[in-house]
Amino acid sequence: MNKAVAVVGMCGSGKSVLCSYFKNLGWADVYFGGVTVNQLKKEGIEVNEFNERVMREGLRAKHGMGAFAILLKEEICRKLKQGSVVLDGLYSWAEYKILKELLGDALIILAVVTNSGVRKQRLSTRTVRPLTPEQVDSRDIAEIENMEKGGPIAKADYFVTNNGTEAELYTQFEQFMQWLNV
Repeated sequence: MNKAVAVVGMCGSGKSVLCSYFKNLGWADVYFGGVTVNQLKKEGIEVNEFNERVMREGLRAKHGMGAFAILLKEEICRKLKQGSVVLDGLYSWAEYKILKELLGDALIILAVVTNSGVRKQRLSTRTVRPLTPEQVDSRDIAEIENMEKGGPIAKADYFVTNNGTEAELYTQFEQFMQWLNV
C-alpha cells in the first residue's frame, strides 16, 4: 500500500531536510506552502514573508483551519494512486483530522523534534529569512496557539530527534524507512 508521510515539526527542526530525503528516493511531494505562493502569483501579489502570512491567514479565514488539506486533497489522492507521497507543510490539527479521515492508515505522521536552543542557533544562521531568538519564540507561540501546530506533532506515529549532524539525522531517516517497511 502506498503511504502519505506528513513531516511535522517546529521551525528549524529539519523538516525540509527530511522531505528532501524522501524526494531523493523518488517519492512524489506535496508542498502545502505552494498553495500560498501560487495564489499570490495568481493575484499578482509579490511573494514575500508578509504577503505569504496574509494569504495563509486569508485562506484559513475562508476555508477554516483545515484549508490546506481541503485545497490539496485531490492532488494528494492523485499522487498517492501513483506511489508514496511526502507531505511537506501539514501544520494544523484540523488538517491532520481531514487527512486522517481521507487517507486512514495510509497517512503516517513523522515528527522531527529539536531542542529549542539548537533550532534558534540554526535559524539565526540560515541564509534565507534568518530569525533572532526572540523571533523564533514569537513564531513558536503563534504557530502553537494560532495554527494548532502542536496536535500533529504530539500525535505522530514516529519521532526522530535532530540535535546533531545531518548524518545522524539521515541514520534516523533510514531507521524510519525500515520501520515503515517500504
